[in-house]
Amino acid sequence: MNEWLTDFGMFVAQLLTLTLVVGLAAALYMKARGEAGEHTRLRLEELNQTRLQRRRRMQLAASQPGARKGLLKAFRRDDKAQARGGAKGKGEAEERPTVWVLDFHGDIKASATGRLAEEVSALLEVAGAGDEAVLRLESAGGLVHSYGLAAAELDRLREAGLSTTVCVDKVAASGGYLMACGADHLRAAPFAVIGSIGVVAQLPNLHRLLKRHDIDVELLTAGRYKRTLTVFGENTEEGRDKFVEDLETTHQLFKRHVAERRPGLDIDAVATGEIWYGSDALERGLVDGLGTSEAYLVERMREARVISLKLEQKPTLSHRLGLGLSQGVERSVERGLEMLDAGRWQKR
Repeated sequence: MNEWLTDFGMFVAQLLTLTLVVGLAAALYMKARGEAGEHTRLRLEELNQTRLQRRRRMQLAASQPGARKGLLKAFRRDDKAQARGGAKGKGEAEERPTVWVLDFHGDIKASATGRLAEEVSALLEVAGAGDEAVLRLESAGGLVHSYGLAAAELDRLREAGLSTTVCVDKVAASGGYLMACGADHLRAAPFAVIGSIGVVAQLPNLHRLLKRHDIDVELLTAGRYKRTLTVFGENTEEGRDKFVEDLETTHQLFKRHVAERRPGLDIDAVATGEIWYGSDALERGLVDGLGTSEAYLVERMREARVISLKLEQKPTLSHRLGLGLSQGVERSVERGLEMLDAGRWQKR
């Protein structure tokens, strides 16, 4: 019996060792795949052609079965005529302006700023006279220095003399508006959230709780204002006053940034930290026009080539697996919330 237990123990140990080795090898392989896939790729899509193909599919779907062959022939004739016209009038075709479309979805750290910077650099290499850059912006703001950098990257387009348009479909508030106001033309959907020209900061203070339990926290600094408010130490009125002063300084910088880029704006009237929906923001001069980004791009397609430019990081296998799991959990949570919300109307 003891010999059998010994053999069985050795078998389990060998199995665990093998599992550990295989797991380690798989981890190293995944890491190597991840490092190999960290390079980025440039994705370009001519939205005119995408829209044309969709319209043709819709026309075919809506036509009678007997008319579809004729439609397909007409499509081919149009394509041949366009190709011949492009070959004959090559100089004229090259003069047609291009609208370059960028996207920025901001989080609290403006994490997409690095990608935006590289996209702007790529765009400035090829943009010609008469071209336009359109940024579809969505951000509720975040860290001051992060969005200050993002706004500076967007300013590069204007400084290079390239016409810029920012389209806001949902929200451009606080740091998001800090970016948006640098455009030559700013459009917002009627119910997009605009503004929030203000600064906010908050932090908890646990000093009284620690004192109640006889816990001392020593904070040593060199420099009178190295720390103004702290989480664990006892805060002073002098520290609070300095903290508020720093917030006011940042707010003044924010206001100056907006006022320089939108000189017709009554900055003191709108720099209250309030937000407005698109139609109200138009009345106050925060935006230049109303409409969605899709409507604007469709309008520009009548006279220009519209090309979406996006720098993407090539996904790794581990990234795909993690993203799939994350999306699955997110969908489950959203579905649960929808069912709970719908349950309010289904109760008898």
